Parts: sequence; C-alpha cells; structure tokens
Amino acid sequence: MTTDLTLPGRVQQAADRLLTAQRERRPGAPVRDLIGSTDITAAYAVQQRVVDSRLAAGARRVGRKIGLTSAAVQQQVGVDRPDFGVLLDDMLFHHGDQIPAGRLLQPRAEGEIAFVLATDLEDPDLPRERLPQAVSHAVAAIEVVDSRVREWDIAITDTVADNASSGAFVLGREQVPLDAFVPRDVTMRMTVNGTEMSTGTGQACLGDPLDALWWLARTSIEFGAPLRAGEIILSGALGPLVPVRAGDALDLEVSGLGRVFVTFTRGEYS
Repeated sequence: MTTDLTLPGRVQQAADRLLTAQRERRPGAPVRDLIGSTDITAAYAVQQRVVDSRLAAGARRVGRKIGLTSAAVQQQVGVDRPDFGVLLDDMLFHHGDQIPAGRLLQPRAEGEIAFVLATDLEDPDLPRERLPQAVSHAVAAIEVVDSRVREWDIAITDTVADNASSGAFVLGREQVPLDAFVPRDVTMRMTVNGTEMSTGTGQACLGDPLDALWWLARTSIEFGAPLRAGEIILSGALGPLVPVRAGDALDLEVSGLGRVFVTFTRGEYS
C-alpha cells in the first residue's frame, strides 16, 4: 500500500485517523505528524472532511462553537489562540437530559453562554456595536468537549482538525434577550455531584462573549462560511474545564441566564 505524501493526501489521512478513533471508541495519535503543528488552514481542511463525513451519515448542522477563549482553558490544553468548530444536531441536549457517557471518549465540561442568531452575519465590516442586533437571545449552556486524540495530547492543529474538540452541548430553558443582561458581567458556577468545581465570569471569554462572537463572525466569513440566522453559537468557556464520567451530575448557574442540569449515564453510544 502506497502512502500519499501530498498535502491533500495527508489531510485525508488525518481525517481518517480521527474518524477511526470515533468509530472504534478509542482515542488515537495526534494528527500533527501529518499536517504539522502550525498549518491552521490544513487543520480546518481536516475538520471539514470530518464534518462532511458526519453530515453524509445523517447529522445536521445546527451551529458553531468557539473554543479556547479562556486563558485558563488555553493553559490547561497547551494552546494560545481561539478556534472554531461545527455543532451538529446529534450533539445537542437540553436541561434535565441524560447523556450516555459511552458516546464520549475523554469528556470535560465547561460553562458557557450560547447565542442564537436572528440574522445572517455576512458583512466583514460589521461594526462591533451592531452585533447585539443580530442575536435573537442567549441561553446558559454546558459544553462537553471531547478529544479523539489520546490523553488530550494536542497542539492547535490537532484540536482544530478534531472539530475543535467537540463532544456534546446542553442548553438551558431560559431564553434571555441581550437587553436583559450584560454578557461580560455574568458570573458562572458549576458543580459536579454537589461539589463546586468551576467558577468564572463573562470577562474570562476573550474579555466579553460578544467579542468572541464578533471574532467568529469575521473568521467564518474569511473561511467562506458566514454565520446564519437560527444558528446556535457556543461563545466559549467562562471558567476552567472539569473532567466528567459516568454517574456524574452537573449543575450550572449563569447569572441572568439561569440553570442547566445534566447527568451522565452508563449507556452506550447511539
């Protein structure tokens, strides 16, 4: 069997490695040996192939996620810049749901603000002050990040390629308009089995979760995939990541946005 050493060939090999890890329920080697540790364009090309495979299997795109917005999380995973990924409908859960732990490999949870867009964001010159008008409402959210790379041994290209280390996300019930709260001023508290495990504020997310959304809007245009009305946008962590496992119960509170509760069961992936 010959090995394709061209960049498109290595991109496909990287995508295959990540998809195999997901399919076999076993984290694998990083992909930076194939695409390098600094080629972000190649990493997003891998991500696109991974997402396209999921879409071909029947998943539906429902939004985007911004990752690595918190300095604490960047330090935890050893990277130094934000990234983005695609949210699919089979990742979505709601307040009170149970998540089968068997669908995840190395899950870690974080508290976030999710924005739901009211309009498309296609203008690369959109003034920052007009951004709130493009948001329908916000909800409290738990993002469960996951990695197909064993032991979270990731550089920026590994996590970008791995769809920004996406796993699952859980939305709260309360839909709050932006004129009812100030995203940068929120406080976040998350407990696991009743014990406080993570706290933070809106300012931990690139200084302001709306600034994270603005970054994503412009970056998405650069990549030829503008944000669209109705998309759910996970704006990034408000505090440190928390490892989770089967049997855990997570309870998140974000001031002004309410509560999100979810449990992890011992069920298998479906």
